[in-house]
Amino acid sequence: MKYQFFGIFSLFLILISSCKSLQEKGNDQFLSGEYQYAINTFGQILAEDSANLEANQIVAESYRLSNRIEKATPYYEQLVAQEPTFEAYYRLGLSYKANEQPEKAKEAFENAKGYTSDEVFLSEVQRQLSAIELAEGIEDYFPNYELVNYTELNTAGDDYAPLSSENFLYFTSGRQASGLYPATGTPYHKLFRARAEGLRVDVNGIQALPEFKNEEGLNQAAIAISPDGNTIIYARGNSTSPKDLPEPALFASYFRGAGFTQPIWMPVNEDEFWWNSTPAFSPDGEVLYFASNRPGGFGGIDLYKATKLANGDFGNAVNLGPNINTPGNEMFPRPAPDGKFFFSSDGHPGYGKLDLFVAEVDESGKQVIKNLGENFNSNQDDFGISFTEYPKEGFISSNREGGVGNDDIYFFEDKTPKPKIVNVLLNVFTKQRVAGEPDAVLEQARVVLYDSANKQMDGNFSNSTGRVRFTLAPDEKYTIIASKNGYFSKSVPYTTVGKTPDPATLVQDVTNVTLDTTIVLDQLILDQSIILENIYYDLDKADIRPDAAVELDKLVQILKDNPSIRIELSSHTDDRSSDAYNLDLSQRRAQSAVDYIVSQGISRDRLVAKGYGETQLIIENAQTEEEHQTNRRTEFKVISIEE
Repeated sequence: MKYQFFGIFSLFLILISSCKSLQEKGNDQFLSGEYQYAINTFGQILAEDSANLEANQIVAESYRLSNRIEKATPYYEQLVAQEPTFEAYYRLGLSYKANEQPEKAKEAFENAKGYTSDEVFLSEVQRQLSAIELAEGIEDYFPNYELVNYTELNTAGDDYAPLSSENFLYFTSGRQASGLYPATGTPYHKLFRARAEGLRVDVNGIQALPEFKNEEGLNQAAIAISPDGNTIIYARGNSTSPKDLPEPALFASYFRGAGFTQPIWMPVNEDEFWWNSTPAFSPDGEVLYFASNRPGGFGGIDLYKATKLANGDFGNAVNLGPNINTPGNEMFPRPAPDGKFFFSSDGHPGYGKLDLFVAEVDESGKQVIKNLGENFNSNQDDFGISFTEYPKEGFISSNREGGVGNDDIYFFEDKTPKPKIVNVLLNVFTKQRVAGEPDAVLEQARVVLYDSANKQMDGNFSNSTGRVRFTLAPDEKYTIIASKNGYFSKSVPYTTVGKTPDPATLVQDVTNVTLDTTIVLDQLILDQSIILENIYYDLDKADIRPDAAVELDKLVQILKDNPSIRIELSSHTDDRSSDAYNLDLSQRRAQSAVDYIVSQGISRDRLVAKGYGETQLIIENAQTEEEHQTNRRTEFKVISIEE
């Protein structure tokens, strides 16, 4: 029994000694940024003691700091169960959010409030809670775009940050690596390219970047190429050598004569202890955008811009401000040629970790930030958008579920259905009115089509059949004017509203609808009287009645369509009153009609009012009311034409 006890006690001492050794080793790895190694080391401790507080804390933080917070959930749960703090609950909320568990995330954030009175911390918690609520109402920015994993291009490792330039696709990949990056336990990243035409990439011709050699034992990523192709900027860092730079920095290579120079550290980095990465050029190449954690920002990583200096370097970096930057992280900028600005962020309302966003100016001139929606974003990292044909197609990067490897390259295309086209083919037939006979074909009449804004759309002369054909759009309003020497010009309104089928019911891509209309022109003969029908006056009165105004409006239109004519407007009575009375009444009626026409915008100089009383009866000795009505009439005649 004694020996047995001694043996068990000795084994316990050995385990304690071993455990302590693992803790020291794991702490050293964690403090050196070797997060994956620290996870592996403390994982051995947790295998024996799942409640070990330090081990849970180090593993949770290692996952968070290596951008894998979704894997940290069970470890933060252990922390809040044993030793709840604001920090533990807050980061537990972030891990739930990354795992698309919004209700649990809200509960964790609410619990975090109870462990702090710091206004800054409370404000950040409230921002996270608001972001979860706002994420529920996100609409797809490109609703008909389809995202597809480029399986032939991706590997089982990391492939991301694609960029199209001069018939090549450049990207970052962990393929062909000679070592592992201790922070993530994945291969170091290098720069590659392949020939490409739009979205079609020659996946069999992928090669390491030929412009300069990838370095071993560090990460090279997120390439940017100037619009003229003469400058390459990328991020380089994460070396384990104590002689190398402590943080990733931007390096530049320039085309000089026969090739590109060896990459050099850029002055825009400013400080070797600042993290600088994900560069992008403006469309004109005069501005460099990039991400940095330099002091004075609004969060962990912010977006900056630097302008090109006289010597060709970029300097005077300026933070893009609190509208784009948040207390979270913003990176992978992509300015578009129309002024829109695409980027990735985990600080704006989204679906989990990094989401793709666009900053654009609304109708009021205010810059607004919009999430691209769930057809682009997931609960994992979605980033590095670039376009091959803006904005219809391009690439993004994502480590969402269902990929080939970790970070994968996806391509997207606009799959908006092509609208069904309806062409309205309008046949306009011109005819002339011949007294006592059917209307006859009028050849060589000038027919002009105007849109609703009175802009001329088309025009032609009628052929031997009197026809002119126009192509119109559905549900639009037009004006057609027909004219010919020796005839009154005439304008008529024409609408296609309600005259075409609903495009949603069509099967064919193009449907032609043929419609017909006829314009009849009257001959323009000097001093030939033309009766205005339906011009009625109340008994013994000269006031223009509403029904008479409708008819006079037709004369107004004739005068507008024929601005060179001057007319006499005459009024005639029957013979049932005295000559003097009828003459006076007809003059007053004629003048009343002229005054009305002037009120509609016609110059008084173009009008002469003339009352003829009963001096020009059509039917002498009229007996019936119908015959008297024929004598009571209003006429007009053209008395001059100005050339």
